[in-house]
Formats: sequence, C-alpha cells, structure tokens
Amino acid sequence: MDNFETIEVNTDLLIVGGGMAACGAAVEASYWAKKNGLKVTLVDKAAMERSGAVAMGLSAINTYIGIKDGANSPEDFVKYVRNDQMGTVREDLVYDIARHVDSTVHLFEKWGLPIWKDEKGNYVHEGRWQIMINGESYKVIVAEAAKSALGMDNVYERVFIVNLLTDEKDPNKIAGAVGFSVRENKFYVFKAKAVMVAAGGAVHIFRPRSTGEGFGRAWYPPWNSGSSYATMLQVGAEMTQMESRFIPTRFKDGYGPVGAWFLLFKSRATNAFGEDYLQTQAEEIKKWEPYASAKPVPTPLRNHQMITELREGRGPVYMRTEEAIKKITDTTPGTDKDKKKRLKELDSEAWEDFLDMTITQAGLWASMNISPEEKPSEIMPSEPYFIGSHASCAGAWVSGPADIAPKEYTWGYNRMSTVQGLFTAGDGVGGNAHKFSSGSCTEGRIAGKEAIRFIKDHPEAPTIDPKKIDTLKEKTYKPLKTFEQYKTLSSDSNINPNYIKPKMFLFRLNKIMDEYVGGTSTWYTTNKPMLERGLELLAMLKEDSEKLGAENLHELMRAWENYHRLWTAEVHLRHVMFREETRYPGYLYRSDFPKIDEANWKVFVNSKWDPQTGNWQMSKKPVVKIIQ
Repeated sequence: MDNFETIEVNTDLLIVGGGMAACGAAVEASYWAKKNGLKVTLVDKAAMERSGAVAMGLSAINTYIGIKDGANSPEDFVKYVRNDQMGTVREDLVYDIARHVDSTVHLFEKWGLPIWKDEKGNYVHEGRWQIMINGESYKVIVAEAAKSALGMDNVYERVFIVNLLTDEKDPNKIAGAVGFSVRENKFYVFKAKAVMVAAGGAVHIFRPRSTGEGFGRAWYPPWNSGSSYATMLQVGAEMTQMESRFIPTRFKDGYGPVGAWFLLFKSRATNAFGEDYLQTQAEEIKKWEPYASAKPVPTPLRNHQMITELREGRGPVYMRTEEAIKKITDTTPGTDKDKKKRLKELDSEAWEDFLDMTITQAGLWASMNISPEEKPSEIMPSEPYFIGSHASCAGAWVSGPADIAPKEYTWGYNRMSTVQGLFTAGDGVGGNAHKFSSGSCTEGRIAGKEAIRFIKDHPEAPTIDPKKIDTLKEKTYKPLKTFEQYKTLSSDSNINPNYIKPKMFLFRLNKIMDEYVGGTSTWYTTNKPMLERGLELLAMLKEDSEKLGAENLHELMRAWENYHRLWTAEVHLRHVMFREETRYPGYLYRSDFPKIDEANWKVFVNSKWDPQTGNWQMSKKPVVKIIQ
C-alpha cells in the first residue's frame, strides 16, 4: 500500500459521476454554493466531455413538454408516463421533472446546442414529447457548462468511487466517499457534508446479444456498471423498482435506436412476411388490461407484441426504412427534381440519426451494404438494462417535492435518499421513468439545489475513523495484491487457481443472470425455482469475488465495476422473486405468475440491505395517484 499515495479532499457537496444528471447538479449547486460560501466537488471515473449515456451524442431530446406553447401540460406528461409504466410511477417525481424540464432545454440552447427549427422558428418535434437536435456534441456542450460552473480545481476525472462513507457518530448520515485513480497510484478520500450519486445505471449484468468480436457492444453505455445502485445499497439506502429493467427494441447488432424511424419517418415494422406485427398481435395485448387500451400502447406491451411474433416463428422483424422514405418522397410536392432533392435529404437524415448518437450502427449499415432507402434493416429486443431515466424505473427511494408529494413519499429534502445527506438523480432515482437526457439534467439541478439547502441546515463537518479509511484502501487494492502474489503459478495470466480475472468473472455473472433471471436465452422468462437456483449461484460468485485479480489499474477498475454489478444483480433478483406477478410483459415474465395482479401488486417493491447485519428487507409501498 506504500506505493499508493492517499489524497484527502475536503468539500461541502460531493457529486459522484459525470453524466447529464451530474452536470445538471454541478451547474445548479455551484450557483447556490457561491451565494453561501460553500464548495462543490465533482469526481468522475471518465472524462466529463464524453461521460455517461449521452457520450456519443443524441439526435433528439426526448423530454420536452412545451408548456409555453400550450400544447402540453405537466399533468399530461404524468398521465403518459403512468400509463407507459403499467401504473407504477412516483407521480410527484414525474410531475416535478415535467414542470422544470423546459427551462433546462432552453439552457442547452443558450449554451450552444443546435435545436432544429421550422420556418416559423418553432422546435421540430419527433413525437409529442421529443424535439430534434444536431447532437453529436451534446454532452461536450453540457460538460463545458458544468466545468465552468465548478472551476477545474474542483473536478477530479479518471477517479473511480468504490465506496461511500457514513458518519462515525451517525451511521445513517453520509460523510463522503473513497476511490482510486485509474491512471495514477493515488487513493482518494473525499470528505463531504452531502453527497449526490449520479453514476448511471447498469449494463452487462445480463449476457449481451453481441458476443465474440462484438463483445462489449450494448445499447446503453458499457461503462455503466451499477455503481449508483451498489454504493447507495451498501450504506443502507432503500431502493425501489429494482425489478423494473428495460428491454429496448433496437436495430440488430448495432443497437441503433428506432425512435426517429417510428416517430419522425413514420416507418412501420413488419415480420418476415411483410405483416405489421402490431396488427397481427393486436388481440394478444388485450390480455393485459387495463393498460392495453392506453394510447400510446405502453412500451413493455409493444415489446411483448414483437417478442410474441418472434417466439411464434415469424422472424426476422424488419424496420421498413425503404417504405418510409419512399412514402415521404412520393408525397413531396413539386417536380421530379424536387422529389430527388427530398430523397437525398432523407437519406442524409437517416445516416445522421446514427452518426449523432450510435456511430456503430452507421458502420454496420455500411459494412452490410444497407442503403436505408433501398432495403429494410432487422430490429430486435436487446438484453436487459437497469436505468431509472428511460422507459423503466429502477433506483433509490427518494423524498419528493414538499408541495405535491403525499406524506408517504416525503421525509426531508427533495431527491434525498433514506440516508441523511445522500442525494441522487438520473438513473439513480427510482419510480421516475421517461426523464431521458433533459429530465436527468433537470433532476440533477433539483438535487443539487436541495443538497446545498441540506448543507446549510447541517453545517457540521463529517466524522470519519482513519482506521476505516485504511481498511477501505486495503480492500480497494486487494485485486492487485492477489494477482501479484499468485501470477507466477500459471503460464497464462488469465487462468490461475488462486484468482479470477474480471473478464472471466463477468462471463459467469452474465451466464447466471441470463439463464436464471430472465435473459434473452429464456425470452425474458423466469420462475421461483429458477430464481432460487440463481441466488445460490450468485452466492458462490460472491465468495469467488474475494479472489478477483487485477494486473494493472485498468483491470482494477474492471474488477470494481464487477463488484458493483454483482450487487445490482442480487438486488434485481430479490425484487423479481418478491413481486409475484408479471407486471411488465415485454420486459420480464414470471411463468409461475403470468398475469398482472392489480389487487395485490399495484405497488412499489422496495428493498433495504442492513450494513450492520447483512440482512435484506423487502417491502411494499403504496402507489399514490396524484394526477386525476
């Protein structure tokens, strides 16, 4: 341990993460901190300019209400999200995003983000809640604003946070965090009066569809390793909806999003025989009332229609890009020259959609000789992901806004977890779907402002036992020590009886989750005996996690990502086992409880791990309807 320098950083508010929520918190918290003589520090395991879910850019902002235009209201948005999530959302949190998100979008434009405008100067909508952008540099623009607000002396990049710290005098009060540099031999101890965790969701918990040469390719960022969930769980924060995972329908193998094609280009998807599966499976979703009648049809149920079509043997499923482009071109007024010009514009927009946000998909099209105006492309449901900001609800159970939250949902400061002084936003907040990039940044702003208010009310410095820091430092670097101790006992460093490398560990985790907890190999289906067996195998994997070995700092980061993934996997499995119904068909099926049970399970499923005893506690929390 003498080779690793310990660096102590004292601050008032510590922001963990560098994505959209963290950037929103940085901008807002810095504004209020300066007014009160407080310090805000941000630590990110990556580089903020290309960190988080918006790293490659986006082609649309998916949450914009348009309140000023009078087209929609926050109440409209709550109803939409409630229906899409099969009735289980925290309406107070959704409403809070909806009433503030437009101002965040206007900030993006002020900072330099190009937003599409029509000839009258109005935003160009992709759908009811989505507006089009030229977004390749979206994250760069937002990160620049965050860094400017913080000041570069308060930004620590390439530092991986492994554990949060609680106060010695009060184990339910946050005190900071510890982590290590992934580039230098430095161990960081951040002492803080409040912490906001915004370290993203989780990918590669389940075995991905892309294997072999495509290994690592996923729809959501592959570096999202469940750190938000794991670090909060480990200090006793209550979690909610961790059974709610997301199965996005995406272009096959490249994972290119389909939203622009469905909403902007008005494309349809068909089975192998040219039939629209939304029509052929129209009767199928009537089994899932009262949500099947919602308009639009909820995302899980649209997934269910596609999955049923594939399971019944009518695949592959295609996005009919050539039909959509031809239809738009044919209806373009004017001469043949005008139509050819429009065709060229559409072709450009089709490629730009991916070049703005999923460059791999554009590369795949090119390598497979696909011209979207000439032939269709396959689409496919992906492996499961864990996110609290897209069309699913995993995350921490947080206090809501005091002016609208019912008593069951509020206990202090907006977006504060059940641990005092521990805030979260974006993928870290449960029960609050459809935030996307703009809503996550908005939620970061809300949490950042509230965290400063908490610090003003609780100005006392945290108390941390130095011995605890020493223990955590030793634990942090243990994989390096294990590898160094045993590396000479085998001729191949990847195969050794005394340690397991992070990649091999990940393969084992992926296999367990895929086969027993409803991955792609079982068409997202599981049951109680499978879950019980999965829990047994996770327990053995947890034992073996003590033998993780790392050859260098990069592999040490991979080891710690896997520790966090393991925590996320277990809490997900426990939630799936506890919820005895199929609440989200198209995302997850319980074959032993194959129906929606409105009478007993229209509730939030919550969990809490006790740091003192190591025991899990599962519970139900009521779904309170606020918007009629």
